This record gives sequence, structure tokens and C-alpha cells, in this order.
Amino acid sequence: MQLSLEQMGKSVGAETWLHPLDLALHSGAVTVLLGATQAGKTSLMRIMAGLDRPSTGRVRVDGQDVTGMPVRERQVAMVYQQFINYPSMTVAENIASPLKLQGRLDRAAISQRVQALAERLHIAPFLQRLPAELSGGQQQRVAMARALAKGAPLLLLDEPLVNLDYKLREELREELVGLFASGDSTVVYATTEPTEALLLGGYTAVLDAGELLQYGPTAEVFHRPASIRVARAFSDPPMNLLAGRVEADGVALPGGVRLALPCTLPLQAGAAVTIGIRASALRVQARPGDLVLPGQVELAEISGSDSFVHVATAAGELVAQLTGVHDFALGSHVALHLAPAQAYAFDAQGALLVAPRHTA
Repeated sequence: MQLSLEQMGKSVGAETWLHPLDLALHSGAVTVLLGATQAGKTSLMRIMAGLDRPSTGRVRVDGQDVTGMPVRERQVAMVYQQFINYPSMTVAENIASPLKLQGRLDRAAISQRVQALAERLHIAPFLQRLPAELSGGQQQRVAMARALAKGAPLLLLDEPLVNLDYKLREELREELVGLFASGDSTVVYATTEPTEALLLGGYTAVLDAGELLQYGPTAEVFHRPASIRVARAFSDPPMNLLAGRVEADGVALPGGVRLALPCTLPLQAGAAVTIGIRASALRVQARPGDLVLPGQVELAEISGSDSFVHVATAAGELVAQLTGVHDFALGSHVALHLAPAQAYAFDAQGALLVAPRHTA
């Protein structure tokens, strides 16, 4: 399915939920809608599904204008954050329901399809139970299995893993990558998590406050964010930002810190510039040519296999993401190291000037 939105916008009363945008999804691929809560992801998906009508613009499917077409007349499946299942049907009957309505498969083929999906989503032991007998996470997986069973050309998933525990969420992310790789459906997947977007790959549309900021291959959007807004949305933790001034051979940062970039910025000396540093680019190990940023530890926290250290430096407060478990006492002194080639530069309007060179 080729889905395209043309100057499509949504307003409710005096509030603008979606600013007019153009977006053409890549058929048979995954498009991730990435943005914080209330960025406009759900509003956009509901219009794609036909549940809501846009205030402006057109929605086209394979070139046909379907703007006013109700959801029941469209070939679409959708999974919400909050699971929706038929309470009087068993898990197996819930998953099989769209297949029975289609009437294309016999009973044995339906049973085989249900079993295969249940195993991939880790709910095979519960096929004869009612939804009320399952946990919230298990019920969400039932809803996902039913949507996948439908085999619709357009599959919309609105943060479908948000209610699952961490371990199961990680497992299902990997399973979904395999399920989506078949290319049978055009998949739209909404998430607030940059790591989830990177794992799913495909294409990413970054949304913020109802605006579409950037759309393109996921790796390209991550490595070359078009603006500070995109860079902050596509970084976890958010990208460190430092105000600076352009000099003849680098950038002057607060506290007398000077950053020598590996290229010349297309700005006049004295012009304002913002330097962006991803938390993962900062290290405590020294390497030749590093910019050294000594500072004091304000907060240190361990998350999984990484440590996040908040350090007050002369140039500003920085967050470093360090691999492994590190023990930093509050108030202790630490020196952060940065390879100048890993720095981003944005102009006074927030547009990207320089990004680190990335090789696939």
C-alpha cells in the first residue's frame, strides 16, 4: 500500500493538533513516528486509519483520495496503547476472528496461523483462556496477534509495547523486526523512545508539538538531524547543547573553553552557534586530540549496563553515557573527553551546520 498525506492538518477548536504536513510512506516498509507525548503521533495515526477526518489536506491510498472514507471501508489494522479484545472470546478466538471474517482460509489453516502467531508473541499457553484471565501485558500481545493475523496492507501500532515489562519489551522488539521484514504490510509504529526507532530501522518521521520536523531513513535522521529540535527528540538522554561563538579556527564556548572543529563553519567570526554533543560521545578515557572538560559530578545513575553521569563543567552542564557500571561520588572531580569530530554544530536558528562523519 502506498499511503500519502498532502498538506494534511488537524485542528480542534482553537487548538492546532497537527500543522499541515506532506508525508509519503514507503510501501512495504516500517515508518516510525518518533516524538514525545502530545507530539501528534496518535492524531496522525487516527487520520491514517480513517477514524478521524483531517481539517485540511488529503489522504491518498495508491493514488485514490480516501479522505472521507470511513475506517470500515479501508484495509487497515491498528493496535493501541490500551489493549482492546473481545471479552467473551478465548485468546485463540480473538486472534482467529479477522481470519474467519475474511473467509479465505479453512479451519486447519486458521488454527495453524493462530498457533504460529501465539508462539512468536509468547502467548501460546493461554490460547484457551479468556482475556480477563490474562495480565495486561498478555492482553496487549493478544491484540497485537489479532492485528497481525488480519494481514492488512496498512498496520498501525500506537506504542504497542509501552505496557509490557522491560525484558518482554526487549524480546518483542526483536520479534517485531522479523515480522515486519516480510514486507507484507506498510507498517507505521509510534514510539517515544529513540532506541526503539533505531532498532526497528526503516524510516523515521520526527514529530514535535504537531509539526513534522524531518522524515527519512532512520539511520540518516539519527546521524544528520536537520535541526536542534530533531536532535533532542532523537537522543536519549537528550543531546547536550552548549552556546558558543564562531572564531577563525574553531568555536569559543563558555568558561574560556575552545573547541577546534575539523572543518570550517559557514559563518562569520563572532556569529552565534550551538554545539551539540551526544551523551554517548563523552568519555572518561583520554585519547590524543581530545577536548578535555574537567568538572564536578552532580548526579550519577546506573541504568542497565550503562552509567549516566551529570557533570558541571566550565562550558556548561553535561550528561555522559558511559558503558558499564561506574561509581562516581557526588561532588567528586572528573574530566570528560570528547573527540572534536564527534561534535554537532547548529546555527542561530537551530539548523544543522556540521554533523560527525558516519560510515555505515
